[in-house]
Amino acid sequence: MQYGSLQNLVVWQKAMHLAKHTYQILKEFPIEEKYGLSDQIRRCAISVPSNIAEGYGRMSDNEFLRFLAIANGSLYELETQILLTSGIFPYLSDKCNSILQEITEEKKIIRSFIATIKKRIR
Repeated sequence: MQYGSLQNLVVWQKAMHLAKHTYQILKEFPIEEKYGLSDQIRRCAISVPSNIAEGYGRMSDNEFLRFLAIANGSLYELETQILLTSGIFPYLSDKCNSILQEITEEKKIIRSFIATIKKRIR
């Protein structure tokens, strides 16, 4: 594995953007959701770039693969929660759809990155 700056990884950059975008939509949640669904969404959104960073920092292809898989799982969890949000708060459906598009793109990037790393270590 080549180790340069984490900040140069597109997979991490996109995950950071997704987390920021997700935080923006949470500002529009009702106050009673502060410790409910919004808290869970916040944790998932943060988990994606955090796991990418942790795996990268382990300086091992196998460890990086493991943490990319965890980040991918967090994306599926986040996707589920955003779909739920869209159903509960219809006034947020356009913003939810935008986030869902980002999630779909990030899942593709992670899958591609995982495939590239697996090829390299074979």
